[in-house]
Amino acid sequence: MLILDNTQLAIIKERLYKYSGIFLNDSKLTMIKNRIYRLMQETRIDNIDSLLSSIESNLKIQQQFINSFTTNKTDFFREYFHFEDMIDRCLPALFKLNKPIKIYCCASSTGQEPYSIAMSVLYAKKLYGSSTPVSIIATDIDTDMLQKSAEGIYTIDFKIDKFPDWFDINEYFEPIEDKTSSVPLFKVKDKLKSMIAFKQLNLFDKHYPFMHEEFDILFCRNVLIYFKQEDQPKVLSKLIDTLCINGTFYLGHSETLYDLQEKFKKLGNKTFIKIKA
Repeated sequence: MLILDNTQLAIIKERLYKYSGIFLNDSKLTMIKNRIYRLMQETRIDNIDSLLSSIESNLKIQQQFINSFTTNKTDFFREYFHFEDMIDRCLPALFKLNKPIKIYCCASSTGQEPYSIAMSVLYAKKLYGSSTPVSIIATDIDTDMLQKSAEGIYTIDFKIDKFPDWFDINEYFEPIEDKTSSVPLFKVKDKLKSMIAFKQLNLFDKHYPFMHEEFDILFCRNVLIYFKQEDQPKVLSKLIDTLCINGTFYLGHSETLYDLQEKFKKLGNKTFIKIKA
């Protein structure tokens, strides 16, 4: 196993926090060693000090370093009650306003969440007979995950993966022939892809490339937990600024609004309505 001394370990943790805001405590030592070892194999740098130097001076390797430490656990329609609320309450009200709708998914990972949002939107438009334009911006810090999301190719196992009753695989996916895969492969249809713009964004950045109150719906689920507790309200504040008054905010089940909750009306199930700037 890779051996890291205390100084090297401290540098890795400090660099990761500096570049991404991701904070790793000492309980993650084995994970850190494994991911640094894998990065050394990918970059073909066999000396830890040389790797640390390259991370600082080489932007490509720096991005590979960040990518190595992102967590990408996600599923289609994860925490379905948020999608249900969007279909039953949020979107019908927005359709009545007869103006373009903008949705922001701030940690898109491998893409299942933004594609689930897009499928829910298309189903709702059909259900309510709406022709309202809807666009989705999905961001992530991990460039590998953004590429995978843009490709939109997934294994789907209906014995394991859970989908809503209204879901029709043929409506949203095309099957892919792959004899090497034991699980069916599917590609997202273009009508979903055309709704989503995948972009790289570090939520730890001081400023976001969005306008004040630009979005009608904001998904921020299971991403704040990777930041230090004292940094979470700062990230939240920047995200909340992008959400319009009366906009809907969907938050992860283990996350909190801290003292920013006064800006919201709580509906339950980590669903909030922004009531003031």
